[in-house]
Amino acid sequence: MSTPATNEMPKAYDPKEVEGRIYRFWTEGGYFSPSTDPAKKPFVVIMPPPNVTGELHLGHALTASIQDVLCRWHRMLGDATLWLPGKDHAGIATQWVVEQHVARQGTSRQELGREAFVEQVWEWVRRYGNTIDEQHKRLGASCDWSRLSFTLDPGPSLAVRATFVNLYNKGLVYRGERIINWCPRCSTALSDLEVEHAEQDGSLYFIRYPMQSGEGHIVVATTRPETMLGDTGVAVNPEDERFGSQVGQLAILPIVNRQIPVVADDAIDPQFGTGALKVTPGHDATDFEIGRRHNLPVVTVIEQDGTMSGEAGTYAGVERFQCRTEIVQRLQDEGYMEKVEAYRHSVGHCQRCKSVVEPLVSTQWFMDVGRYDDPASIAGRAYRAVSEGRIRIVPERFSNVYKNWLENIRDWCVSRQLWWGHRIPVWYCRSCGKSTASVDEVDACSHCQSEDIWQDPDVLDTWFSSALWPHSTVGWPENSEDFSRFYPDADFDTAVSGHNAFVMETGYDILFFWVARMIMMGLENTGREPFHTVFLHGLIRDAEGVKMSKTKGNVLDPLQLIEEFGTDALRFALTTGTAPGNDQRLGESKLESTRNFANKLWNASRFVLSNIDRADSADLLGWRNLDSSSGMVRQDRWILHRLSLLCRTVNRYLEEYELGEAQRSIYEFLWGDYCDWYIEMAKVRIRSGDQSPLRVLVHVLERTLRLLHPFMPYITEEIWQNLVSRLPGRDGLPESIMVAPYPKSDEAKLDAAADDEMQEIIQVVRAIRNARAQLRIAPGQKLPATLAPGPLAGALREESMMMEVLATASPLTIADDGQDDSRLADQAITMVIGQIVVKVPLAGVVDISSERERLQGELLETSEALERVRKLLADDKFSSRAPEEVVERERERERSMEERRERLEQVLVQMPS
Repeated sequence: MSTPATNEMPKAYDPKEVEGRIYRFWTEGGYFSPSTDPAKKPFVVIMPPPNVTGELHLGHALTASIQDVLCRWHRMLGDATLWLPGKDHAGIATQWVVEQHVARQGTSRQELGREAFVEQVWEWVRRYGNTIDEQHKRLGASCDWSRLSFTLDPGPSLAVRATFVNLYNKGLVYRGERIINWCPRCSTALSDLEVEHAEQDGSLYFIRYPMQSGEGHIVVATTRPETMLGDTGVAVNPEDERFGSQVGQLAILPIVNRQIPVVADDAIDPQFGTGALKVTPGHDATDFEIGRRHNLPVVTVIEQDGTMSGEAGTYAGVERFQCRTEIVQRLQDEGYMEKVEAYRHSVGHCQRCKSVVEPLVSTQWFMDVGRYDDPASIAGRAYRAVSEGRIRIVPERFSNVYKNWLENIRDWCVSRQLWWGHRIPVWYCRSCGKSTASVDEVDACSHCQSEDIWQDPDVLDTWFSSALWPHSTVGWPENSEDFSRFYPDADFDTAVSGHNAFVMETGYDILFFWVARMIMMGLENTGREPFHTVFLHGLIRDAEGVKMSKTKGNVLDPLQLIEEFGTDALRFALTTGTAPGNDQRLGESKLESTRNFANKLWNASRFVLSNIDRADSADLLGWRNLDSSSGMVRQDRWILHRLSLLCRTVNRYLEEYELGEAQRSIYEFLWGDYCDWYIEMAKVRIRSGDQSPLRVLVHVLERTLRLLHPFMPYITEEIWQNLVSRLPGRDGLPESIMVAPYPKSDEAKLDAAADDEMQEIIQVVRAIRNARAQLRIAPGQKLPATLAPGPLAGALREESMMMEVLATASPLTIADDGQDDSRLADQAITMVIGQIVVKVPLAGVVDISSERERLQGELLETSEALERVRKLLADDKFSSRAPEEVVERERERERSMEERRERLEQVLVQMPS
């Protein structure tokens, strides 16, 4: 296996040159496969299978980045880590793509027939199905590609058939006539979760239904007058006294002239419309249930293609929305329309094609999930798994969302009128009329042995196979070695071992689509929870906080971002600055910031390596195990203390799934403590001939590269390989950083005293630098400074050479106790840093009077601007009506101006009067 490192680190980091070479090194090394050592505990993440015809979008990139962080971290902890990749056949989505493809060839699904069309889909999958796998590899995904699964592979397909047959035999799947969501464009049933509701402007129509007795009329209100042709009743609330005399009477349905009863039902809201509801059992879920309770017939007036049926009389064949227009006009012409009001309401749309969904009565297959409060039901077991703490949801607030959904769950419509997918394994007998469910193909009826049978033409909902993913991908229903090792054991005790062995990480938007159903089916099929932690991330919005969409033109292509900024910069930008379950923003400035961080790390590493190349190997001995108690200088003890604290902090954050906080901590340490301070301090010592910082520079860099590796895998591997190849004492190191032990806190290196002293010294340097910047003093102009050290005199004298260089302060005088510096009072800027008083003479350097006047002018201007922004934000009209991104931009301006005002006030206080 070839080493991934180059002989010499180029001046600039080039992701395009590094990433492909490094990924080949990882795959050739077999690092993505879990250890076979039975003593190592498993850590398992199952990739949410993307659509087989899909391409990588930012949602995929975020999911993969987070999962890769967790897997790389656990791999470095020594766990047998399995990240199992997969792809979903995506029934509706894939069939629609291929239907469009064959249409361009001048044919159609119907002309081809089922067998030929399905073969066309398979050909499409074979041609394009690997695209998203290759794109995941570009992200650095350390999946075990040898276990790549597809929902239509033989193993998952067997699991689907076995599950269906088991449920069928228990009576938990049944075929029945129900009101379902129907997409006229996709020509299939949809589950409730596949329907997206959107507010839209419409009309509320008030229609007079004459009473059969001739005594007046009853007025109903509806948003869908075209469905009145299928009305079989009018319903009112039994407590509504307005209609007491009409309950039990008959009304005449306008246009159709059908007599329909007025019934009393508790489902009616007296506050909606007139309080009287037209009942259309064939086209509304609530009406269907009312119809059942009152034995009202079902009349279907809208066909599956969205046109009116023969039951609609003269309107048969008219498109449903055109029919609405014609019905409204006729009601107005014939005097039945009392009034029309503007009305904003929620309308269901197909999640896939955005067509308006039509509620239709249809014969479908349903899964009986039961009630949440029945501990023996499918829904009840899933409910208790979370409520009793066997499954933890991160963040916790989504536990209530999950439980609330299960408390209101309905039986799941699992059949779809498609050709692509898992065909329902049920055969019907023409001879005896009975049905047979079987895992294997059936040649004859199991009841009468007749061979005159036919298979149900429908396929199962895509989410049915996805719900089995955690156990179907590791061998179930067979008791395979993978199933025994990588599916939670019945004896696994989260109270003892924690929740961090089997993790499901995904977006909160599919908590119900997928997560809840995996829990239900995992418990149903195996009796065990499929995972112990559900870690949810939020959605990605643009830099202004707006949801990304193609129509708004604000969608970012992750592959283009990788080309421009590099994979590590994209990954770091996606996973930093956010908390579990929260939406986040992504824009060019954030990506530029993370690319700058990668470049900062690269340049700092080049500095360290250049010094290693010039050093004597004796200066580097012992770099792996430094002893901070053996006469180390304060600067070295300080950075080792900070590193030890960082290791403790990062591991704690990762254990708590606070990936953003872990990254922030590493970023601040590397950019601030290490690059901006320790390296600069080390330069002063090295230039003076002191080589002792080299071992510390190397040790801290090597450990920090390990800490950062799960987040930025490519650049850390490249630097680490270049670093360790130059070092003595590297025996025993692994060949790749991705299997190097993840650093933990070294308590022996904690040195609070050194940290306290160095923090005050750094604050002194920073204060002098800030004063120089605010007073616009040229960078190269040296300023004298006098320090009244208090109890830190010894530390300040030992660090004075470093302070002079970093603060550009020369000479730097450490005043003796009681030394009179009153002569400087009228000419110096004075700063109090903890126990240290810093005085910087300004006479002859700046015009103090002019500078004070300038700074006061800037302070006034900043204060006035801040007041304007605060008034704007305090205006309820602005806060409630302005777009969210505009409000947030003003809040950011407020924070920025508050910080500037504070800095100006500090400098003015410090200046001599």
